Amino acid sequence: MTSSPHETRDDTPSAGRDAALGGAARAGAAPPEGRPAREAGDDSPEAVVTCTTEDAVAWLTLDRPHALNALTWDQRERLIGLLADASADDEVRAVVLTGRGRGFCAGADLRGGSGSNGSGGNSSSGNDNSTGRTEPAAGQVARTVERGAQRLIAAVLDCEKPVIAAVNGTAAGIGAHLALACDLVLAAEEAAFVEVFVRRGLVPDGGGAYLLPRLVGPQRAKELMFFGDSLPAAEAARLGLVNRVLPAGELAGTARDWAHRLATGPTRALALTKRLVNASLDTDRSAAFAAEAWAQEINMTTRDAREGVASFAQRRSPVFEGR
Repeated sequence: MTSSPHETRDDTPSAGRDAALGGAARAGAAPPEGRPAREAGDDSPEAVVTCTTEDAVAWLTLDRPHALNALTWDQRERLIGLLADASADDEVRAVVLTGRGRGFCAGADLRGGSGSNGSGGNSSSGNDNSTGRTEPAAGQVARTVERGAQRLIAAVLDCEKPVIAAVNGTAAGIGAHLALACDLVLAAEEAAFVEVFVRRGLVPDGGGAYLLPRLVGPQRAKELMFFGDSLPAAEAARLGLVNRVLPAGELAGTARDWAHRLATGPTRALALTKRLVNASLDTDRSAAFAAEAWAQEINMTTRDAREGVASFAQRRSPVFEGR
């Protein structure tokens, strides 16, 4: 079992064409101040997932454009760590997740990479090849998925800061689920979402069968997963998977504007709101109401809640500190 392999046919561009057609005009939603291009052949975790902080916003950028940002093991583990760091860091109040080049994330890199077993850490096949076995040991596939793709999606869902996906291109397999796990999704007009697993005879992983029915309902989710067709950004927005579709040149700016609004908001209230909404579809009304009441109880102890009430009484705009 695996997250989507790097797709090289049909409607998902190939890595070779990406290298040839990349460049500044298709640079993705990188932070506006830019940064030096990484050296060719530098596949260290720090190079293939970059992290910059700007005005309390952490920008996490997948940076393997030649492979449409297909995930290696190292990339996945670095993303999980960076999301955990952002969640715990009081100086970070919002997160933007994006990719450089023509792809957001084409799935798991089954062809290897720095620190990878050939599967991006999402398949048992690499482990089997390294040991000479033709079949995984009992329980190995399940453990690999639980410790790999599912941990990555949980890191997004559990991050206490709001996470914006700026989807600059193809999002396939685990890449699609990575985007859809984010709290808000912006997409370039050229972006597309592909539930590519069925093309390989695979069951979706990375929380896909959990996320999609909650976003579009079971019938639409089955259509996407049964056929594996490419879903253009405009259609994804119509179905409710995407908040806003934008020209490529406006993606970074809109992501920056939205992130700034979130980063100057009441951070703890946003964290509690995220938790309430994410849990709402998995619980009954009584438990949801109880969780809401206790979230209010907890939030009223924060400085920002007191500032919000005081600013209303004083007829001025609130100044939230994130505490």
